[in-house]
Amino acid sequence: MPRVVPQPHPSRLTPFAGHPIVVGVVPGQPDLVALTAIALASATGAVLWFAYVDPERVTIEEHHDGRVTHTPLDPDSGTDEWRRVDRELRSGLADLMADVGSVPWEFRYLAGRPDRALTHLARVTDAAAIIVGARTPGIRGRVRELVDGSVAFHLTHHQHRPVIVVPLRVVDWSEPVVLP
Repeated sequence: MPRVVPQPHPSRLTPFAGHPIVVGVVPGQPDLVALTAIALASATGAVLWFAYVDPERVTIEEHHDGRVTHTPLDPDSGTDEWRRVDRELRSGLADLMADVGSVPWEFRYLAGRPDRALTHLARVTDAAAIIVGARTPGIRGRVRELVDGSVAFHLTHHQHRPVIVVPLRVVDWSEPVVLP
């Protein structure tokens, strides 16, 4: 018997008031994604849960507070590069949040597939929505999207919460859209 997948339905809506918003961030991403999340959180009273999902690591345990225990994909790599990325993202978000006021926020360093990790965080925090940027910046991000597909696309097809996609680059209407 095929598995019945729960579908989006009005009964599954999570009200914005009093519920967090999960925000996917990546190193080098324009502040526009975070600023959009801050504007929505200011209007709804939400707590922001920023999260970076490291695709070079895998989750070995998910915790009820949204944290994960993770390990490198390559067990021989032995690198602690992720700690530097974690520190830089936390520091950048702290600076940005200090400039905008009193929106409460958290940050989680996640691992694995970005759509699955963000969905897990949204589920454990009972988030009302997920916000992501339209495109991962840089050549590595574009290559990854070519191979794995868009995080926004996967989120809109594999979980029921609203997904807000922040455009980070647009083209003139008179020019055809060229996919990478």
